[in-house]
Amino acid sequence: MKAPPRLQSLIDEGLIDTVVRQLMSGKEAMVFVVRHGEQTLCAKIYKEATHRSFRQAVDYTENRRTKNSRTGRAMAKGSKFGRQEQEAAWQNAEVDALYRLAAAGVRVPQPYNFHDGVLLMELVTDAHGDAAPRLNDVSFTPEQALQHHSALIAEVVRMLCAGVVHGDLSEFNILLAHGAVEGTAEGVDFPVIIDLPQAVDAAGNHHAQRMLLRDVANLRNFFGQFAPALLATEYGAEIWGLYQSGMLGNETPLTGRYERSHANVDMQAVLREIDDARDEYAARRLRMATAAG
Repeated sequence: MKAPPRLQSLIDEGLIDTVVRQLMSGKEAMVFVVRHGEQTLCAKIYKEATHRSFRQAVDYTENRRTKNSRTGRAMAKGSKFGRQEQEAAWQNAEVDALYRLAAAGVRVPQPYNFHDGVLLMELVTDAHGDAAPRLNDVSFTPEQALQHHSALIAEVVRMLCAGVVHGDLSEFNILLAHGAVEGTAEGVDFPVIIDLPQAVDAAGNHHAQRMLLRDVANLRNFFGQFAPALLATEYGAEIWGLYQSGMLGNETPLTGRYERSHANVDMQAVLREIDDARDEYAARRLRMATAAG
């Protein structure tokens, strides 16, 4: 196919050879399958993220700093230059998170390059070599649901131990890949986490706890459709409690149970959680309607 203008510059630079096809188009980005030598990769072209609300942007970008004071002032004022720099920082956050998490052993697409607002990374594939499906497009047996839920909880823990909270984890941004896994003779299905521009620093963002609890609740609710026993688990609170106490590691055994404190309830936090749940539900319905169309 003819290369879109944003990808033509990568061809001119020799970073890719050809554009095979468009893989998907969403509000935040368009993704294309591209070739570079013998490699088949995907190229994520970021759009201007005007759909994000101001509150969401503030929550996700809290404690993200720029080294250039002029840029920082422009971003704070919301000038045209500041908005451009803010969008660049949003895109760079995903690139940084991908490299950081890949180095920590988290199952994310391997990043290769970031050039002119385009992220080149591994194409995650299924057993046939085609682009891997999202979890929301797949049905599972109870055993498969338990297996993939357990694997993703381990990935959430590994991310948190690396200092990162995804911030928007759900069945819509997890792919079901197929490939060789250490300790198995044949290829198996396993989840791969994608879409990380909203990833937050676990220690530096005051909203990190709320976001992690929401991420884990999304996993529980999705897989709980296939394995109802998961609906009674509280892995999010357990994981965050261990993290706060300095007792969380990649191999820390989890039970899915959590004994809550009887301290006074923070009603503002409860109401905020209700608002977030309502927003998440509305966004999910919109994504489902878009996918169905």
